[in-house]
Amino acid sequence: MMTQFVKVNGNQFLVRKWGAPENPIILMLHGFPEYSGAWEDLADILKDRFYCFAPDQRGYGQSYAPENVEDYKIGYLVEDLKGIIDNFWGPVMVLGHDWGAAAAYALAIAHPDLVSKLVIMNGVHPIPFQRALLEDEAQNAASQYIPWLRREGSETILAENSFVRLIAMFSQSMDMGWMRDARLDRYKSAWKDVQGVRTMVHWYRATALLVPKPENIPQKFPDMHAASMRISMPHLLLWGENDTALLPKSYDGLRDLCDDLTILTIPDADHWLHHQVPEKVAAHILHWISAPRNQ
Repeated sequence: MMTQFVKVNGNQFLVRKWGAPENPIILMLHGFPEYSGAWEDLADILKDRFYCFAPDQRGYGQSYAPENVEDYKIGYLVEDLKGIIDNFWGPVMVLGHDWGAAAAYALAIAHPDLVSKLVIMNGVHPIPFQRALLEDEAQNAASQYIPWLRREGSETILAENSFVRLIAMFSQSMDMGWMRDARLDRYKSAWKDVQGVRTMVHWYRATALLVPKPENIPQKFPDMHAASMRISMPHLLLWGENDTALLPKSYDGLRDLCDDLTILTIPDADHWLHHQVPEKVAAHILHWISAPRNQ
């Protein structure tokens, strides 16, 4: 693994790289509250076949972290990714998890010419997820942490006592056996301090997602112009079945929005599947890539 700083649209981003540059490229996008080092287990398996390129995304780790919430709207996140692809390559395979999945979907919708294949791991397309937040009691209840995170000062609480509350958010009814010792120290170093957590949380503050109080659902699902949010490239959704933050309802109806979708569930994993079962995740990705596209 190597690290370097790159300039994207005039801003500095730290990237981690595994494998040889002449290999096919996978742009790997982490979610909250991770950083580019989150891909170390999966990238170590894929690096003999692929060039794995993972940035600390805007507001995370050692990358560009503007202060204002407005600077974390999805358009800016997409421009970061477009800049990375434009500056270094042509179309690439994109892999996203959690918030990285949201950014990957947005990139695939806005710039389908830049995404050759799309792999999502326990992440959501905006239409099914918004529908679930408004109509499904279980998903709405599971997502009530979002309004809490959006509150001013949540970053202070999350950073207190060496990030004990932030670590607890990782752990809600899910297997965190992978987060210990030197790895935990690396995460704390990436989180830095209250300000470091603040810019991570800004992703939640900038999103237009509606998360009503549980007593106020179900609500009418708004018109979200589904035709303009289609996923045209081959798309693999990998889903850890034991996820307690994102439930299966959050991707219900996704197939209607995709031209070529494969959904594979993993029963012995949860939201953190790339840490828990990286060998299975890698095997699924490799098999999907080699499978005929008309299946």
